[in-house]
Amino acid sequence: MTVSVVISGSGLWTPPHSISNEELVTAYNAYAQQYNAQHQVEIDRGALSAKPLSSAEFIEKASGIRSRFTYIKDGILDVSRMRPNIPLRADDELSDQAEMAVLAAKKALLAANKSAEDIDVVIVACAYTQRSYPALAIEVQEVLGIKGFGFDMLVACSAATFALHRAYEMIAAGTAKGVLVINPELTSPQVNYCDRDSHFIFGDVATALVVEAAETANAPHVFEILSTQAVTSYSNNIRSNFGYVSRANDSNPFGEDMLFHQEGRKVFKEVCPMAVEHINDHLSRHQFSAINVKRWWLHQANINMNNLISRKLLERDPSPQEAPIVLDTYANTASAGSIIAFNLNHQDLVSGDIGLLCSFGAGYSIGSLILKKQ
Repeated sequence: MTVSVVISGSGLWTPPHSISNEELVTAYNAYAQQYNAQHQVEIDRGALSAKPLSSAEFIEKASGIRSRFTYIKDGILDVSRMRPNIPLRADDELSDQAEMAVLAAKKALLAANKSAEDIDVVIVACAYTQRSYPALAIEVQEVLGIKGFGFDMLVACSAATFALHRAYEMIAAGTAKGVLVINPELTSPQVNYCDRDSHFIFGDVATALVVEAAETANAPHVFEILSTQAVTSYSNNIRSNFGYVSRANDSNPFGEDMLFHQEGRKVFKEVCPMAVEHINDHLSRHQFSAINVKRWWLHQANINMNNLISRKLLERDPSPQEAPIVLDTYANTASAGSIIAFNLNHQDLVSGDIGLLCSFGAGYSIGSLILKKQ
């Protein structure tokens, strides 16, 4: 028997702290001026490069980002620190990411009209986890009182869609009755706030989705997963090297190379056509084209990337309703971006409407789902 698999609940937890471009630039420019003054001799003889200054206008033009939310704001704007000041928690305390995950998960369960008894799998999928083990998913499972099993998935900015693929497969195979996919994106600790070209990119957030069989769904907004599609192609153009092997390498575990860094122009040039081809190919499996899609929930990394991909797909500029943008206030939230767009822009769709959820990022990796409103 063929099982119809649906997304029945969506949860979004937004941190209480926000940082505007202006605030970020003020701190960065003060740091850059201080750095340049301290290293003037080395800069003059060409041994070091001077830190360039930035502006709020530069950030918005380059990315479309105006502000970002952050789990902990303290420390990020401190010129003597330039990183969040997150208090250390004891081993017997709830971890930071698990706390974020639980807050989003509870909202998703409420939206789906489900309780812990209806879920038997928890997947925590994100770009970074704050520890290797025990798995954050198992910690979240314990807090929520869910019986079954949980595991973590790391596929950078495609982690959420790839986890939804696994959830879809488990429900379709009958190996799970309800799957909770959670994306606690605590990105701020991996941001290099001393780098003009990347210090503004990321924000913190947590999202969650409930996946189950259509026959058990009783929520007001249910979306059937018609199909999934994924592709990966190895690239070094987006990278984060922080890891436990640094101790054995005798390298600085907190050096700039260990934080997020990318070749932005190469990423733009290579990922955009790859995403367009992937999406068109996925739609063609259902004899769909772009005109059949009512809503595009695309990865939220860069406004110029989103606009180019949308124009290539539609052969025109999309309306804000067709391809909603959330990165102006949330920034790039890694795998959670497309899920935020879905969370904030799905309740107006009517039965039979088609939507496409897609993420693309480091790897390179692209994951998509074609959804139909029930």
